[in-house]
Amino acid sequence: MWSSLRDVMWSSDEGSGRQRAFVVDAVPDEDLLCVVREARARGAVPDVIVGGALVGDGPGDGLDPVGVTPDELRQLVSGTRLPRWVVEKGSFGPGYVRLKALMRQESLVTVCEEAACPNIQRCWSRGTATFMIAGETCTRGCRFCDVTSGKPMLPPDPGEPARLADAAAAMGLRYVVVTAVARDDQPDGGAGHFAAVIHALRDRVPDARVEVLIPDFRGNWDALDLVIETRPDVLNHNTETVPRLYRRVRPGARYERTLELLERSRAAGLLTKSGIMVGLGEHLPEVATVFSDLAAAGCDVVTVGQYLSPSPAHLPVVRFYAPAEYPALAALGHSLGLAHVEAGPLVRSSFEADRVADEAATGAAPVTSWR
Repeated sequence: MWSSLRDVMWSSDEGSGRQRAFVVDAVPDEDLLCVVREARARGAVPDVIVGGALVGDGPGDGLDPVGVTPDELRQLVSGTRLPRWVVEKGSFGPGYVRLKALMRQESLVTVCEEAACPNIQRCWSRGTATFMIAGETCTRGCRFCDVTSGKPMLPPDPGEPARLADAAAAMGLRYVVVTAVARDDQPDGGAGHFAAVIHALRDRVPDARVEVLIPDFRGNWDALDLVIETRPDVLNHNTETVPRLYRRVRPGARYERTLELLERSRAAGLLTKSGIMVGLGEHLPEVATVFSDLAAAGCDVVTVGQYLSPSPAHLPVVRFYAPAEYPALAALGHSLGLAHVEAGPLVRSSFEADRVADEAATGAAPVTSWR
């Protein structure tokens, strides 16, 4: 049903079958070229064209170029600190403090905290958050994720849906994002708990739109139907990475299962959404394959963001993407049939979810990037 990398014959004028190359307007002195060669040898940068001199395998006319400033190149090849564009600066303002207090008061959990999201200050300070339900322990062991993994001691809390709905009402939310840890210990994978939360939100804050970010329920489509029947405004399930990296990045998941979940949800009439991380060792043609497969599955929205390793125990970052690569990725996704691609270094699944949903639903700004 969906394409595989070896089966795809890419059109050269789209650039989707080409490997990435950085083009830098700088004098190609030997010291700079030596540093670039070392960075490329450890995988920190793709092919680099410095002042017309190619460092890499080429061929020069078979590369998909993006512009990189000399300062950006210096940060990408340093290998000693995070590039400035993946460091979110902000203050813990009154909105953040109020929301944190409310979450603790209601014994609620947010994925913002559990997954160490870099946007937590930005989002919480403006009064938006993504609730994480069904406990704090995930039955999966994805090597990119900072959520605690293991065997949950208790079933999902039946009082949680009402508490979450009360908190959403107290916050005055008009757009609520709900995700969950994977609960493979439950017969329905936690789908019934998702449904209960959506029903509680509909009752308590009927004017609010609801977006859910769900696990794959191990391919239990009866469980998926429990969520679909509640008619969330957006159904999100992340692809995370390219098929070749699934075993290393998310060993408990299956790429084909992810695509089928999205296809079933779209066929039921829901606005569907998915997301991938970049910087884990994927190649540009593989990303293009994922974009094409998601478009074929009817996915409406795709988010693309830089992978940031939560700790030395997690998968390392293979390379950081340059700022210009994100609008290029958004344009690539759009050219392959995706209606809306939200791409940027700190973009995550629920990044400005209300705006993204509005733009996807109305067809406005079909290709956007993080600002």
